[in-house]
Amino acid sequence: MGNIGIGGSNPIRIQSMATTDTNDTAASVAQAKRIIDAGGELVRFTTQGTREAENMQHISAQLKADGYNQPLVADVHFTAHTADIAALYCEKVRINPGNYVDPGRTFKHLEYTNEEYADELQKIEKKLIPFINICKEHHTAVRIGVNHGSLSDRIMSRYGDTPEGIVESCMEFLRIFKRENFNDVVISIKASNTVVMVTTVRLLVATMDKEDMHYPLHLGVTEAGEGEDGRIKSAVGIGALLTEGIGDTIRVSLSEEPECEIPVARKLVELIPECCRLREEAEASIKDDTITLTLDEPDWETLQLKAAMAVGALLIDRKATKLVIESGKGQEVSLADAILQAARIKFTKTEYISCPGCGRTLYNLQETIARIKAATKDLVGLKIGIMGCIVNGPGEMADADYGYVGAGRGKISLYKQKVCVEKNIPEEEAVEKLLELIRSDRK
Repeated sequence: MGNIGIGGSNPIRIQSMATTDTNDTAASVAQAKRIIDAGGELVRFTTQGTREAENMQHISAQLKADGYNQPLVADVHFTAHTADIAALYCEKVRINPGNYVDPGRTFKHLEYTNEEYADELQKIEKKLIPFINICKEHHTAVRIGVNHGSLSDRIMSRYGDTPEGIVESCMEFLRIFKRENFNDVVISIKASNTVVMVTTVRLLVATMDKEDMHYPLHLGVTEAGEGEDGRIKSAVGIGALLTEGIGDTIRVSLSEEPECEIPVARKLVELIPECCRLREEAEASIKDDTITLTLDEPDWETLQLKAAMAVGALLIDRKATKLVIESGKGQEVSLADAILQAARIKFTKTEYISCPGCGRTLYNLQETIARIKAATKDLVGLKIGIMGCIVNGPGEMADADYGYVGAGRGKISLYKQKVCVEKNIPEEEAVEKLLELIRSDRK
């Protein structure tokens, strides 16, 4: 793909996603350069329509003219035709099985006979084959990117909200690619819940092995958040799999500037050998349901990432449910609590499920997260989703207590769990409306 290889004996690749309007060529080129200069090896852009897909040729041309030859990836949701256009201009196109042909998720239960279900798969194949042929002609790679938050009602109705359903959503598409003898494919399965993410990727690997499929895997914990929480959550989920030898390319999804993701992802890759050793030592140290981890690192972020990565799989597999970190730096208890929360074991502070933003986000995400956090940081155990748009919004925050979701330019919708309780609130009023809703319920 482009001038890099993914999978096999190639190194683990690092990537991020632009947050600019894909129609703004200058801003998109400038941000892509910042990502690449930070060490990013692929840059993804949202292409929510044909106009954005068409503009990828101008972004690509300008970057190449300026000496930047890293592959560009188009991110497509809801409109399959957009993927056909993007494949003409990008080195890779990401499609989401949850909304490529199926309509957006509404949480409705649907009943299908086996024949009707087979007909739905035929609709997918009818759309996919022309796309595959375009990709073959233009040597365009494809990422089949399944998100826990945007599974279709069809998959949910037949398989439930289960790892098996998430994997099947991927395999339906992958089988078509294999039948069409198209192998320039990368697979990703993401969730904001680290346990779901790790469990499902493991199941995908086993399922592909059974069907003699061997495709590279992209890893990420979606909507991980920002700051310490986003880094620890990513290290727990991504790190658990990297220490098992799973993963060919990664993205750390932070609600920060995209170039900030790259050093964190690079550090996770660098820490693999040491964390594999520490994982074995930590497992051997388990006593009375407690992992004891001794670390000596000069900087706090490395210590955070190493600790979370070393014990992530052990906590997700419930080999223990308590964690003691010894480092002599004086913040070990809060770090252990943060890791236990990231592994969904023990909640000691407010949980935020916040997306990193992209060209679909139509409000100031970072500023909004800061305001909501400042007002709710003491509500221990409360889960709040802060989402830029509806692609994964209602689904990824389905187990959150409240949700704040971009509904259009300057408009916000508020959710209580899966239910939208107020639509199209002006952005300047929305944070206070959310806080009023929380205060009212807590009374």
